Amino acid sequence: MKAVYLNRERNKDRMTILIVAIVVLLLLIITIASLYFYQVAIARTTKEFLNDNPDLQSSELPEAANVFINEAREWWNSQNFEYWEMDSDDGIHLQAYYLAACEHSDKTAIIAHGYTGNAIEMSSFAKLYYEQLGYNVLLPDGRAHGRSGGKYIGFGWPERKDYQKWIQRAIEVNGADTQIVLHGVSMGGATVMMTSGERLPVNVKAVVEDCGYTSVKDELSFQLKRMYHLPTFPILHATSLLTKLRAGYFFGEASALKQVRKSHTPTLFIHGDNDTFVPTEMVHIVYENSPVEKGLYIVPGAGHAEAYRVNPEKYESVVADFIGRFVK
Repeated sequence: MKAVYLNRERNKDRMTILIVAIVVLLLLIITIASLYFYQVAIARTTKEFLNDNPDLQSSELPEAANVFINEAREWWNSQNFEYWEMDSDDGIHLQAYYLAACEHSDKTAIIAHGYTGNAIEMSSFAKLYYEQLGYNVLLPDGRAHGRSGGKYIGFGWPERKDYQKWIQRAIEVNGADTQIVLHGVSMGGATVMMTSGERLPVNVKAVVEDCGYTSVKDELSFQLKRMYHLPTFPILHATSLLTKLRAGYFFGEASALKQVRKSHTPTLFIHGDNDTFVPTEMVHIVYENSPVEKGLYIVPGAGHAEAYRVNPEKYESVVADFIGRFVK
């Protein structure tokens, strides 16, 4: 009997050791995976994984679309931008490009670029507001992008606080009566939606968001499944915890949807119906949850961040008509 008892105890000990070893191994794998995905998606690094992403390959656009982009870049290079600088609330040094309108204007557009982009890539939007609409234009480089400092990307969440400060800077420079439009594309679209849920001065008259996501959690969950064929749990949750420790935010709290629900600013929602990077269904969710005066423009045939290039004339008309209702 004693021998049987001892064998049972040994088997229990072996089983306990095996379970502990499996748990430790799983925790180690999850930790390594979260460190990898933090480095890939959040840290300021070269995002090579996007280079061959089929969801970001340009649609079959007409040659006029390339001419459109080249003309905008040439226009940008011919302008005499001012360089604005400031420090974020958490001490990151930020920079932006500013161009005052040819004639004095009480209208200012603050334009937000996308993930891994920079202000220069928004040259066509700057040209639209400057040349056609007579606005002053302010184009920040987001934290960890372009000329700005920072070691991590906030996907629009900490950036919403940065944009509140850029708004105040624009008011200080252009006067208390200046009227402001926020316009963002992709991550920039999410950024301006997230900003819209904060307490903003009455100077902010309208928001234009183009192909932004509902939340960081939703977008990264979608990409984790689409690009890596992995389930959301537990990798995304572990990476979110690591991001909270290193960058100060959980993926779940970084929600454009929750911010839109709190917004008091008229918003135009734009999305391509062929967007497979930020699914088109996301724009319908934020639009339906928006309690303000709003508009929805779905662009046929446009992939991710292609809405303007696919049909520039229509895009300009829709934007001008919408913001014209609120900017006088």
